[in-house]
Amino acid sequence: MVTIPALSTEYIVVPVSTSVNGTPFNPTVDVVQFAFMTSGAPGLTDWQTSAWEIDPGPTYLAKCLVGPGGVVLAVGVYTVWVKVTSNPEIPVQPVGLLSVITSP
Repeated sequence: MVTIPALSTEYIVVPVSTSVNGTPFNPTVDVVQFAFMTSGAPGLTDWQTSAWEIDPGPTYLAKCLVGPGGVVLAVGVYTVWVKVTSNPEIPVQPVGLLSVITSP
């Protein structure tokens, strides 16, 4: 679980590894999005604009700015979801927990 203060602005980074028929594939040509859910799976309006960290594979880094100036989240615990929009596949995966705490 990653923990951040509510007043901090930070990138939440998730490693993404993809392959096609066993061969590593660079997903950074596809759109990546994050959702932060307190319960249940994300709906159509829950997805947030995200980006790829430019770093050579085979594992790529998806990132989303969270906090003032990015995706603002209330204090609480969130399941972090990542979606990669490719054609024809659109993998949607829960990838971990984020705890937003009261700032000191």
